[in-house]
Amino acid sequence: MLAETLRARVAEEPFNLVATIIFVLAIVHTFLAPMFLRLAHRFEKKHRQALEEKGRKVKASVKVQVFHFLGEVETVFGLWVIPLLIAWMLVRDWSSARSYLVNGVSFTEPIFVVVIMAIAASRPVLRLAEMIMAGLARLGGSSTAAWWFSILTAGPLLGSLITEPAAMTICALLLGRKFYVLRPPPSLAYATLGLLFVNVSIGGTLTHFAAPPVLMVAGKWGWTTIHMLSLFGWRAALGIFLSTAVYFLWFRREFKSMASVSPDSGADLLCRDANHCEADLRSAGFRSLWLRGPQATLKHSGLRQEPIPTWVTVTTLVFLGWTIFNSHYSALILGGFLFYLGFVQATKHCQSAMSLLPPLRVGFFLAGLVVHGGLQGWWIEPVLRSLGRLPLFFSATVLTAFNDNAAITFLASQVPDFSETLKYAVVAGAVTGGGLTVIANAPNPAGQSILSKYFPDGISAPSLLFGALAPTIIVALCFMLMSDQSGK
Repeated sequence: MLAETLRARVAEEPFNLVATIIFVLAIVHTFLAPMFLRLAHRFEKKHRQALEEKGRKVKASVKVQVFHFLGEVETVFGLWVIPLLIAWMLVRDWSSARSYLVNGVSFTEPIFVVVIMAIAASRPVLRLAEMIMAGLARLGGSSTAAWWFSILTAGPLLGSLITEPAAMTICALLLGRKFYVLRPPPSLAYATLGLLFVNVSIGGTLTHFAAPPVLMVAGKWGWTTIHMLSLFGWRAALGIFLSTAVYFLWFRREFKSMASVSPDSGADLLCRDANHCEADLRSAGFRSLWLRGPQATLKHSGLRQEPIPTWVTVTTLVFLGWTIFNSHYSALILGGFLFYLGFVQATKHCQSAMSLLPPLRVGFFLAGLVVHGGLQGWWIEPVLRSLGRLPLFFSATVLTAFNDNAAITFLASQVPDFSETLKYAVVAGAVTGGGLTVIANAPNPAGQSILSKYFPDGISAPSLLFGALAPTIIVALCFMLMSDQSGK
């Protein structure tokens, strides 16, 4: 029955199959991205050695840049929009392709993620988030393990208030400064990344406005924050704590070996990372101090105590709240962001230098995913309709790994006569699988972009999948085995 339906839809519109083939190729590309990065590093080394042997000045290699571009996960789906549009023009015409891009898809979510990432990465927000998590970390002696546990539990749950993209940005930045900078072993590094993605994916389900997959259905299905708390919230919180505790116990030896090096909460709040430290310090008025050397700069006690006035933090939170409140209206998001940029310029003495490149790369990734995802409904919708409660839950979990979970729930909201049991199953499955791949949940590219510099050969998709597998199973048990047949 399902196979006949899919064959009929392909016969009715052959371009459905073409669009899905291109989408599958894009997904394969995401899994091959680390290989392209390794090739880029290898070619760059050979290129540099060849020029140095000839006594010539080292110049950029086009070949190296091309392979580096192909290895950036954030560029994949945007890149594959090009063959999609070419195929569209060959099968149909340009006017219909243009109409689809202008009227058929909404780019509000990518715009929202770009703006929320930029504001959430600001120094006032980071300082406030660190203060909250520092209070929890002090319960464990402010050790590396205590910071790790605090960030991976409190941070994702904060996502229900400040939205998942903001929570992902803050957690990834703090993990980089408090944990990844200590160079954990690869197994722990990938386990932490997978755990972060899973926890953030379910951490926004305590409210009806924070998680993209919930946003897609909350209005149409009449789901409120009370509904989310009673149905999803406590299960999500339980899943987060259980998953984090399991990994904490599993890697206790690794944490003990890292205990001799304690993360420093000093200047790293001002410096995003070593590559940006000079720019950040100059923007904050510490140029002369930087010229004395990075080590002297980072040890400077005055820099550690750089104050942020309360009114600056409150105003930044107001801008953050404005963006969240108007998350469905791109004009209001962009208008508020322009005012925010002026505010940052006026208060630059207590701000870090703003880098829009990471948010824009993530936005480009999501925009490409939206373009491709909007053409996959022909096969996702009949698949969802044909399944019962448990099969639907597990199918949504698996499908989420190959398509953004917000797209899964959006397509589910278009299916008529969906029972409350099936509504619960599809949303629970979508958020459960949100950590399996980079493309599974909209905020994941933000975390990948921030933390990729701590993975020398790029983030491996199979390793990420393996790292997220155990937390995903634990969360699945919390959502399904602890609910009755009505889904409540």
